[in-house]
Amino acid sequence: MTITENDSMQVLVGAPPAEQTHKGKRWIDDWRPEDPDFWSGTGKPIARRNLIFSIFAEHIGFSVWLLWSIVVVQMTAGPDGAAAASGWALSATEALWLVAVPSGVGAFLRLPYTFAVPVFGGRNWTVISALLLVVPCLLLAWAVSNPGIPFGLLLLIAATAGFGGGNFASSMANISFFYPEKEKGWALGLNAAGGNIGVAVVQKVIPVVVTVGGGVALSLAGLFYVPFAVAAAVCAFLFMDNLTEARADVKPVWESLRHADTWIMSLLYIGTFGSFIGYSAAFPTLLKTVFDRGDIALAWAFLGAGIGSIARPFGGWLSDRIGGARITFVSFAMLAFGAAVSLWSVQTANLALFFVSFMFLFVATGIGNGSTYRMISKIFRIKGEDAGGAPETMVHMRRQAAGALGIISSVGAFGGFVVPLAYAWSKSQFGNIEPALQFYVGFFILLLGVTWFCYLRKSTRMGRAGV
Repeated sequence: MTITENDSMQVLVGAPPAEQTHKGKRWIDDWRPEDPDFWSGTGKPIARRNLIFSIFAEHIGFSVWLLWSIVVVQMTAGPDGAAAASGWALSATEALWLVAVPSGVGAFLRLPYTFAVPVFGGRNWTVISALLLVVPCLLLAWAVSNPGIPFGLLLLIAATAGFGGGNFASSMANISFFYPEKEKGWALGLNAAGGNIGVAVVQKVIPVVVTVGGGVALSLAGLFYVPFAVAAAVCAFLFMDNLTEARADVKPVWESLRHADTWIMSLLYIGTFGSFIGYSAAFPTLLKTVFDRGDIALAWAFLGAGIGSIARPFGGWLSDRIGGARITFVSFAMLAFGAAVSLWSVQTANLALFFVSFMFLFVATGIGNGSTYRMISKIFRIKGEDAGGAPETMVHMRRQAAGALGIISSVGAFGGFVVPLAYAWSKSQFGNIEPALQFYVGFFILLLGVTWFCYLRKSTRMGRAGV
């Protein structure tokens, strides 16, 4: 079986009727990335094209997901309770709830979004999920223009931004099928980084967009992303492909739940990605409410998410060469140290040190995001080899790995919900965020121990295999 190019669309030729499952031009039935000849001659350019447009769609998804993280800075009351220029006067607790709820909804949606790839096809679901982003954009534009609406309704509208968070799971699960094992770390790192950097872009661009005509027009924050969401859907429709291998039954996804490693990696991913998305959502609000520096939040908070996003593929690249577990171990050591410095900066009211410590935390989360995702595919490959290593066994394990990616990304993303709420609780109960930071220091030390115990000890199968 071979795949030929026809007007930039791939069609299967020469396949036996029983094997040619789909007849649409955008379906590929024969996909063998582990075959060097197939990969170099046919697979690599197709995989690269799908990766490019997957990154674009995911980038817009992340931007919409974190829209509220920067919008609420201009909706939060000052220390004296005075309303912001937008006419809103949210408390610190209300602001942190508005950035936490989209993260929680996005985390929850990652489970059904993972199942959507085998049900609909990767390209088809990318089109649908991109179009869904129009809903939270238009609702945000309406809501922020009406300061008198009940907070419960505002919270419900903010929750729809979670559509953007679900995109990550389906995108990563889909792209994992396109690349051979030796290049997965880098490919998945790029795909994730392209999405993650959408957080930095939205936090940099939106403060400019909403003030472009003088004054503050927060409705422009939502309207700005509507054409980009439509463009992402159109590009996916025109240039992406569905893989028959990816559109299998959903049984492998359920089977991935049986592996203890799926749940261990979910815990580790809470520490890496959960911290990244939680810090990204909360950091601008913390600058405003802890140090009363909304100006810094609007002008410079984007740097954290940007640095973390850039570090993510670097973490995958290092893991390809050194081992994902080793890099993950280092990232948790960095996170524990960064959280400790951040705690000290709050205790000493040192804004500069607080800012620098968070930049360090973002670097650590980015590296850890790339390394944990690299570990997942390697773990399931080892399980396949232990089960005999037959071609059909390895394909089945790749499908389980794709399902595990979605599940782990969903559980891990709940950290983005917990982090802002932990800060809100700490601020309301103790008047500062020190208890929350103390918890993070201990949590990261715990995850460092879990990484060593499960994946670095030479007495374990994964430790010997160099996961």
